[in-house]
Amino acid sequence: MAWAAPHEGHDHDGHPADHYHHLHHGKDEAHPSHSGEDACHLLSPHNADFAFSLYKKLALHPDAQGKNIFFSPVGISMALSMLAVGAKGSTLSQIYSSLGYSGLKAQQVNEGYEHLIHMLGHSQDTMQLEAGAGVAIREGFKVVDQFLKDVQHYYNSEAFSVDFSKPEIAAEEINQFIAKKTNDKITDMVKDLDSDMVMMLINYMYFRGKWDKPFEAQLTHKAEFKVDKDTTVQVDMMKRTGRYDIYQDPVNQTTVMMVPYKGNTSMMIVLPDEGKMKDVEESICRHHLKNWHDKLFRSSVDLFMPKFSISATSKLNDILTEMGVTDAFSDTADFSGMTEELKVKVSQVVHKAVLSVDEKGTEAAAATTIEIMPMSLPGTVMLNRPFLVLIVEDTTKSILFMGKITNPTV
Repeated sequence: MAWAAPHEGHDHDGHPADHYHHLHHGKDEAHPSHSGEDACHLLSPHNADFAFSLYKKLALHPDAQGKNIFFSPVGISMALSMLAVGAKGSTLSQIYSSLGYSGLKAQQVNEGYEHLIHMLGHSQDTMQLEAGAGVAIREGFKVVDQFLKDVQHYYNSEAFSVDFSKPEIAAEEINQFIAKKTNDKITDMVKDLDSDMVMMLINYMYFRGKWDKPFEAQLTHKAEFKVDKDTTVQVDMMKRTGRYDIYQDPVNQTTVMMVPYKGNTSMMIVLPDEGKMKDVEESICRHHLKNWHDKLFRSSVDLFMPKFSISATSKLNDILTEMGVTDAFSDTADFSGMTEELKVKVSQVVHKAVLSVDEKGTEAAAATTIEIMPMSLPGTVMLNRPFLVLIVEDTTKSILFMGKITNPTV
């Protein structure tokens, strides 16, 4: 979510902003275009690079030590690309450069997201995955029509007007919008709004998946999880014996395992060997991901995985500035593609993500599947110390969510 605030010394007397309505194609309509499909694949390696560089910055942050990390890389890339629709000059080129899009044209980026959002919305029967955006506009503030049309068309965005001069009421309206779009998983995202604010860009990514092969609730038991060398917590440990794709990487001292959801999404679990988390965090990149994908093999595994529900909020201004997005936050910002009536800059970029994991995935489902097991003894993967998770959408190769589970109980 990016918050726009005016530069100093301008007033906001403007023309009324109409309520804009939703003009996106429906889920059953044909794909936007084949060039969109190509563009979607053009974006994915850059988005993966962005995901890992952002993860490293979040993990190194002093506030993150000993804490869970969780965010939606593709959600943040999408929000910044939407912001770029209204940016010009070096403000635009810095945003694209931080995302790795310098070699791409704006149309390729926008069509790529249009296609990605369309693809993500298609597998609704087996899982729920919603991606989209909102633009909250100050009542009476004039926004460039083309900006609203473009973000609506490419980013599945809805615009609505709010009265920022009454910050509590504005915050409540924006929070209601976000809650509705995320099935009430994210309810109190926005607090402490500035009454000078003129516009807020909102991006949401909501995922609810069911495990392809659920865990049996009666096997869940109390177990110890070692947060660090001095701290152990009690968790509800799920257990399942089954056939999973797994790879033990001797070079990176890591066990990698795919736990599929129904549909075309999987949770990739990366469990560094004892004491190796820092090494893995420092080196991990999209080439590791590709290498692991290529080397996975199907094997019988006793999987022990804690139930957990985590949420993490990240304030991204400093990190994005470090990544080269400087103009957007300063008085040199050029968002004239968004509004011509006064100069605006971005005051904050805030991101919140939530993940729940239980026996069924994240929703009840009753189904019985029988797996044929070979006679060899299963290997054991015991998630009883910090591990990384990536939720990956297979068709678009998008890292929907990424994080580190340091303590499953908080």
